[in-house]
Amino acid sequence: MRIGLDVGSTTLKCVVLDSRDNLVFHSYERHLSQISEKTCLLLKQIKEKFPEEQDFRICISGSAGMGLAEYYDIPFVQEVYATRISISKIIPNADIVIELGGEDAKILFLKNGMDVRMNGSCAGGTGAFIDQMATLLNVSLVDLNEMAKDHNKIYTIASRCGVFAKSDIQPLLNQGARKEDIAASIFVAVVNQTIAGLAQGREIGGQVVYLGGPLTFFSELKKSFDKILGVNGLCPENSLYFVAMGAALSQNSELKNIDELIENIQNSKVEINYATSQPLFKNEEEYDEFVTRHSKEMVKYSNPDAYKGNAYLGIDAGSTTVKMTLIDDNEEILYSDYLSNSGNPVPIVKDFLMNIYNKYPYIKLKSSAVTGYGEEIIKNAFNIDFGVVETIAHFTAAKKFKPDVDFIIDIGGQDIKCFKIRNGVIDNIFLNEACSSGCGSFLQTFAGALGYSIDDFAKLGLFADKPVDLGSRCTVFMNSSVKQAQKDGATIENISAGLSMSVVKNAIYKVIRASSAESLGENIVVQGGTFHNDVVLRAFEKELNKDVVRPNISGLMGAYGAALYAKGKNKEESTILSLEDLSNFTHKVKAVTCGLCSNHCRLTINTFDGNRKYIGGNRCERPIKHKKIGLKLNMFDYKLSLLSEYKPQKGKRGKIGIPMSLNMYELLPFWHTFFTELDFEVITSPTSNRDIYLKGQHTIPSDTVCFPAKLVHGHIEYLLDAGVDTIFYPCLTYNLDEGKGDNRYNCPVVAYYPEVIKANVSRLDKVNFIYDYLGIHRKKDFEKSIHKILNNYFEDISFKEVKKAVELSFAEYDSYMNKIHNKGMEIIDLAQKNNMPIIVLAGRPYHIDPEINHGIAKLINEFGVAVISEDSISQNVDKVPTNVLNQWTYHARLYAAAKYITDKPNMNLIQLVSFGCGLDAITSDEVKELLESEGKIYTQIKIDEITNLGAVKIRVRSLLAALEQGKERIYNGKN
Repeated sequence: MRIGLDVGSTTLKCVVLDSRDNLVFHSYERHLSQISEKTCLLLKQIKEKFPEEQDFRICISGSAGMGLAEYYDIPFVQEVYATRISISKIIPNADIVIELGGEDAKILFLKNGMDVRMNGSCAGGTGAFIDQMATLLNVSLVDLNEMAKDHNKIYTIASRCGVFAKSDIQPLLNQGARKEDIAASIFVAVVNQTIAGLAQGREIGGQVVYLGGPLTFFSELKKSFDKILGVNGLCPENSLYFVAMGAALSQNSELKNIDELIENIQNSKVEINYATSQPLFKNEEEYDEFVTRHSKEMVKYSNPDAYKGNAYLGIDAGSTTVKMTLIDDNEEILYSDYLSNSGNPVPIVKDFLMNIYNKYPYIKLKSSAVTGYGEEIIKNAFNIDFGVVETIAHFTAAKKFKPDVDFIIDIGGQDIKCFKIRNGVIDNIFLNEACSSGCGSFLQTFAGALGYSIDDFAKLGLFADKPVDLGSRCTVFMNSSVKQAQKDGATIENISAGLSMSVVKNAIYKVIRASSAESLGENIVVQGGTFHNDVVLRAFEKELNKDVVRPNISGLMGAYGAALYAKGKNKEESTILSLEDLSNFTHKVKAVTCGLCSNHCRLTINTFDGNRKYIGGNRCERPIKHKKIGLKLNMFDYKLSLLSEYKPQKGKRGKIGIPMSLNMYELLPFWHTFFTELDFEVITSPTSNRDIYLKGQHTIPSDTVCFPAKLVHGHIEYLLDAGVDTIFYPCLTYNLDEGKGDNRYNCPVVAYYPEVIKANVSRLDKVNFIYDYLGIHRKKDFEKSIHKILNNYFEDISFKEVKKAVELSFAEYDSYMNKIHNKGMEIIDLAQKNNMPIIVLAGRPYHIDPEINHGIAKLINEFGVAVISEDSISQNVDKVPTNVLNQWTYHARLYAAAKYITDKPNMNLIQLVSFGCGLDAITSDEVKELLESEGKIYTQIKIDEITNLGAVKIRVRSLLAALEQGKERIYNGKN
């Protein structure tokens, strides 16, 4: 008989096959990182079930199985080969296998030579990801699947990180979105992550087989795969056990005596063999000194039963929790609460207010303020007096403890917020944007997986003698490091300490990207619920080699700061709902799709008593009735309107398609004029949207390339679907020379992405795809080369025609750029006349694409700010001296724009940076240095395929608040 073990990241699967390869026993359970113990119990079960058998052939497979196999001298077969063995025997006609496990995801292409794609740097979109999402929604895994069956809408949710996806879900919950819709959206996110992250341009079709726990247990996940891939995939019987069966069938298996194997595992002693760090505390005496030092940073609590008078309420509606603080005239805390938001902060805040009114009738709520992700819905639901951006709330609270604070770090459940203070004003902001492995949820996930509460788990690490050096990794992938450390003899205490140290390292080196401890500042205040953990706090101090301030209310600092903010506004009478109002309070939620503009936003309409409404999910103000619309000065909208004027005109030479992506956004006036003059009908793909992105997702060969490049695939597919038989998308090493840099290169992605498209979009073989190399920077050479290229595809185009078309094209391009320059100066003049601040939203020409910028320009407009672009003002500056090689046209504009605003008090710059853009690692540092050297604040917004306007709002509002603070300091003579 044969035993096959599949030791996965979270589960242990086992099969026993008889001599005819029939499945006679199988087992599936979570091992909770107790792999050796669970394996031993499993072997005892097999021994009891087959008492007549003493010797079995055995083999191990699975992502966590190699260590077990090596330690107990059991044969091992790699899981991909194990899968192939079982598939070949059971489903020989399979073309593709998609397997999702606890932390692992794989696609096996079985035809034309086996090709394997596995997740490497991120464990988003796996079973652990789904587990975490179910926890966030506060539902069981079974309920998650059942809820998804009743969905009406699909929201865009990131699955690139098992924790960070919460940043997309939480605002939806705060806006009142249906959990049924979110559940279905989670499954769609898993599909998109698998296709984009693993398929990498290779098309999925034929007989698709689904394996692994998530695809076995979640019928709605399988349906999502089928729908998006356009297949009818097979999830076979015993799909959970294909790796285990492959191991059992493997030729690697060896005959072992089951009694000897059980005894070997039971009696083994694991030797300590892992990388360690220094203990956090040498002894209890050192810990007592640590506790005494931090106990000095106190906000006093006063007795609410004995208090009569005014009180000020602060609410922090965070991503996973709601914190509420009531303070008196002496700024002491009368009452506070810290609760999980359970996906909806509204009833929690209502209960808190009812409790205050009923228990303390002599306390008068004079003013109130709310901050956090749920700020807007709470403000609207309860008529809260003020909304305050999180950074200002935390800064206000920190100053209470440390008036000269110059650096604040707040680590919450899934967010890290850090900001530097210069001259009493917030000067620089750091937010985690791509990963949340350094947050509270990171520790909570591990505590739960190991069977501990977060408080008990944290305490275990205080006196760990050999903390595990885990570095900083993805939340889910860290499981593998933890399991390996356990196999190598690490105790739970040492793992707890190691994980807390990892949180700190991630915050310092991944989010803040500090070059040294000195660069953070001298007077540091730490806050957020995660810093309640003494191990995290001690690890932070040890890493920086300096003492920091942790207030006794570190988890309440946002709420306390909001309360201080409300008190400082000196409001005569609060608008907050009274006890009578609350007794009649109602809250209804409805989800709709807005059709008032091309964004088609998925709106969540919250209706409160008295027909009061709050609408969430909108990118513009159109769905919001009665909202006062001020002067809108938006260069992004203007540039889009200019490009929309280049419409198709019937031509005798037929249709030619141009994808509206990357550099084609700026060069459309040139190419449209050129081909129209040559009597072609120029067909462009539309401005991007989510459907266009998904249309081309299956041909994207890299999940790390920037989002604007990923969108090219969808635009090409659109043109192919439109029946265009010629697509023009040339390779352009050089851009036009504007005299602003050392050269005039396009970045490699912009210059050569047509090569990527040709190699990965097989449908292009059926049309003329003109992707030749051209040099528009040299006009005379260009005339000859484009004529030669066109004659390879068309027979009757003369050089005379081409020469004339080229002349008109350059003239049209110059006219287009002049319009942008003139409009930029017009917006600046209008903004100054109307006393409006101006933001240069600086990036690249294709950042005007609404799907790329996610409506950021419109969002900035809503704060009464004018928006211009870098290319609308760069012409006003000569070549800027830089510390880097300035050889890229688009980058030279960035530097010129940054230089231009340095002496303009009403102008500031926000840089748009795409995830995956290596060159922007250089540009962002250079733009930052140009601005900060002249006393300007540098703000950066990273963008990709996921809309996360919550983080964008924090940055924009923080910048505007910091500028306002700066004005106040100047006015008060404090600068």
